[in-house]
Parts: sequence; C-alpha cells; structure tokens
Amino acid sequence: MGALEGSSILFITAHEFEDVEVLYPLLRFSEEGAAITITYPPKDIPGHFSPRSYAPDKPITGRFGTTIPFVVLEEGKRWRQAPTSEIDIAAFDAVFLPGGFGPDAVRLHTPSRRLVAEAHRAGKVVASICHGPQVMISTDLHEGTDLVRGRRCTAYAAVQDDLKNAGGIFVDEPAVVDGNVVTGRVPDDLPEFCKATIELIAQRVRAAATA
Repeated sequence: MGALEGSSILFITAHEFEDVEVLYPLLRFSEEGAAITITYPPKDIPGHFSPRSYAPDKPITGRFGTTIPFVVLEEGKRWRQAPTSEIDIAAFDAVFLPGGFGPDAVRLHTPSRRLVAEAHRAGKVVASICHGPQVMISTDLHEGTDLVRGRRCTAYAAVQDDLKNAGGIFVDEPAVVDGNVVTGRVPDDLPEFCKATIELIAQRVRAAATA
C-alpha cells in the first residue's frame, strides 16, 4: 500500500504547461495510491497568449507537445479530467500547481483561484513548483489568502522577486515546506519536491483519520 492510498489530488494547469512537471508528479503520486484529477480554465482566458492558441479542436498542450488528454496514459486508470465548474474541493486532500506558462492563465481565472483559496482555508496541502507559485501570489492578492505572505517558499529564479514583493521569504532550496504549503524550484528538483509533497499529504491524511 502506498503512502497516499485513498487520497485525492487536484492538478490545476493550462495551455503551455511544463510537460515534465505534470507527468512526473502524476505518475509519482499515482504510484503512491493517490487518485488524480486534472482541471484547467477555458482555453479563451482573456490576455492569455494569442487567439490561435484557442482553436476549438486543440487540446490543452504542454510546452513540448504533451496533450491533455494524454496519448499514452489511459483516462480513468491513473487520472481523470473534469471541468473546473464541477470540482468540489471537499473531495480532495491537496491541490497541485505545475509550472511552465500555464500559470499565466490559471492566475487570471477566478474559479481556479477560488479553488486554491478554498483548499488552503480548509487546511489542505497546496503544492506548486517553478512558475506555479505565481498562482499562489494572485490568489493571495485577489482571494485574501496567505499562501505566500509571511511564508518560506521557493520557485523558479525569475519568480523570486515576485515572491518577495508578495511578502514571501524566498529560500533557494529544491523543496520548501511551510505549514500546508509546499514549493519547488525547477524540474530537476521534482524528486525532492514530490517526496516532500507526498510526506506532507500522508501526514495530514493520517492526522485527519485519527482526529
């Protein structure tokens, strides 16, 4: 039995996500027994890339061509997808925010931000890597949370100033845990980031089961 057996994790991403930052955690969390649901904003988020990105028949696509639905991972086995409007955050133990350019759209999408805020206020784990913390910054600003403000956190180097301006305490480490929030720097740090995320989710699920 894996460390995350019986748990559920919500991935929130969008066009131009960092491929490996979706695929590696999906397989790693699934290996530990977690049920994965992927959701994403509508493809016509205002201000997100050019209208050509929103061709009706174009699936959500990563920077290096990985599509959602995935070509080689059967839907319903290790993962499923659902519209943001159908997500009940109470059904999940954690929210994961991958990086790449997808966070540009997620942070502009009010329903996505509210899901992150609801998860945080309920004490669920919120994990993000690379550019993913940009979503947490916008959630703090628009939804009144403290995902970044006053917390030790990390991200891709280009996001360092944004974290500091948002009141975060930037730490240059592969994975940083502060309360219910886990942050990571770059794809090379995925093993450390996933390990820290798995440990925190497992710890909180065990605590909830014995409360």
